[in-house]
Amino acid sequence: MTTYDDRASLTDLTATAERVRGSVEGVIEGKPEVVRLSLTVLLAEGHLLIEDVPGVGKTMLAKALARSIDCSVRRIQFTPDLLPSDITGVSIWDQQRRDFEFKRGAIFAQIVIGDEINRASPKTQSALLESMEERQVTIDGQTYELPSPFMVVATQNPVEMEGTYPLPEAQRDRFMARVSIGYPSVDAELQMLDVHGGVSPLDDLQPVAHAHEIVKLVEAVRGVHVAEPVRRYAVDLVAATRAHPDLRLGASPRATLHLLRAAKAAAALGGREYALPDDVQALAVAVLAHRLLPTAQAQLNRRTSEQVVQEILQSTPVPAPQQSGFGPDGRGATAYDQQPPRRL
Repeated sequence: MTTYDDRASLTDLTATAERVRGSVEGVIEGKPEVVRLSLTVLLAEGHLLIEDVPGVGKTMLAKALARSIDCSVRRIQFTPDLLPSDITGVSIWDQQRRDFEFKRGAIFAQIVIGDEINRASPKTQSALLESMEERQVTIDGQTYELPSPFMVVATQNPVEMEGTYPLPEAQRDRFMARVSIGYPSVDAELQMLDVHGGVSPLDDLQPVAHAHEIVKLVEAVRGVHVAEPVRRYAVDLVAATRAHPDLRLGASPRATLHLLRAAKAAAALGGREYALPDDVQALAVAVLAHRLLPTAQAQLNRRTSEQVVQEILQSTPVPAPQQSGFGPDGRGATAYDQQPPRRL
């Protein structure tokens, strides 16, 4: 297992993440927790689903994150007539070469912005399945690798909105986290009028990190230590969703992996080289809720997946730090003894 031999890589990670966070928050006012979750998903090698009503800044958040990093960016406007080949690419006959030439689609970028993803048909949505999971695209029997880092940031309107299609379960499961921006506070909305009233702040947004820096930070996050009690705690949370009476579909093993990766990224952003149960707790709703399907009775009772996850967090025992040190070689256990993990 790779761990930090010194604090240099961790210091670089937090410094670079702070630059990106500050850049994005200059565009998205009053939503620091949403920006932090976006960075967590980026460093955890995941994909982000932003779901909310129109006009709250879903696409603005995706664009601000993409423009803050010096990398290739492509935007896909999902519409009912969009074809899978518009996303992945298509082979075209070249008259001069007398052979087929592959024209790459919009998916061949380091950050792909999928705007209003649930306005396309399920057939078109499924064109993202291979690329999001395996980071490759297969066309006419030929496999093409996608660049690194690779992240899909998709926005969608609530499924009750006119002209939308629910995302297939396999598609939702490939998104590491789902976040809702929500309406801004009064002060943030007043500040938005000053900042966005004349010109768009995206016009002056300059990259504050390079793609190769993000690749190095991702490698550093992989080395964050996760003790066995913390891993078991994540497994227990996911297993509880599969046995809950209000759910007809629980979280998958992929959800457990995503929860652990996100916890490692959150720990690194917090300046720690080891993950704590608090990291798992803080991310459980964002990582698990969108994968769950409530039963018909739960829907009649207006029970949401988020409420079920909160209930599971309350009922699942949190590992005590005395069982094992959460840091490498037991480091971090003493500090954690002084403030046990809180229940949400």
